[in-house]
Amino acid sequence: QVQLLESGGGLVQPGGSLRLSCTASGGIIVIRNMAWYRQAPGKQRELVASIDSGGSTHYADSVKGRLSISRDHASNTVHLQMNSLKPEDTAVYYCNAAVQGFATPTQDYWGQGTLVTVSS
Repeated sequence: QVQLLESGGGLVQPGGSLRLSCTASGGIIVIRNMAWYRQAPGKQRELVASIDSGGSTHYADSVKGRLSISRDHASNTVHLQMNSLKPEDTAVYYCNAAVQGFATPTQDYWGQGTLVTVSS
């Protein structure tokens, strides 16, 4: 069973930085797209950044120039480096991966979420 394990959330002051990580494990043949979503209180979940198997990236307009997504194929890990954080970045951040498993076609998996709070 494929699982995604996230780490790196926490409390940071405005202008500060955090680095989120997410590692996939369990019966993986190939990981295609990986992404980070976030959901703020009272709002819908939104795409923050994504990266495909070739390294092409996509960012929400609100985070361009401040957040950077990267992945390590060897360890099945995706990172989200977050700089110049703003209070409006406060949300639960979810890792997402499109994974083909040994006995399953490619399907989406989600992490449990990690809370990022930007506040002074």
